Amino acid sequence: MPKIYIAADHGGFDLKGVLLDSLADYDVTDLGTSSKDAVNYPDYATKLATALDYDRDALGILICGTGLGMSMAANRYPHIRAARCVTGLDAQLARQHNNANVLCLGGRVLGDELAKHIVDAFLHFSFEGGRHQARVDQFSC
Repeated sequence: MPKIYIAADHGGFDLKGVLLDSLADYDVTDLGTSSKDAVNYPDYATKLATALDYDRDALGILICGTGLGMSMAANRYPHIRAARCVTGLDAQLARQHNNANVLCLGGRVLGDELAKHIVDAFLHFSFEGGRHQARVDQFSC
């Protein structure tokens, strides 16, 4: 099982708590936030990107209101391949075809059970390589 880093802004705080409970069997590091007080999501994307820069075999989960802001902020970093997913199939294919290492979720747009399903898919699939590797290489430079 890979190590998981998780972070959220105030819009993802509640969903982060739900996911932390469901990830009890994993090695998870919570990078914040620790309340519903307003914070800037790019700060938490940076914390997670920094953690993954030191731990390249780990995976990340970022949560904001929609997942969009976190994905944009995280993808600024060359070692990050963040995917905002709204279905389990999105998460599966992000891992298998795009070698995504960060899952972005929206705490205000996903129900708890759907979010857990998406996380489960993200964690249970891996990159297929092969024909997908050349494509990933094109955006990993």
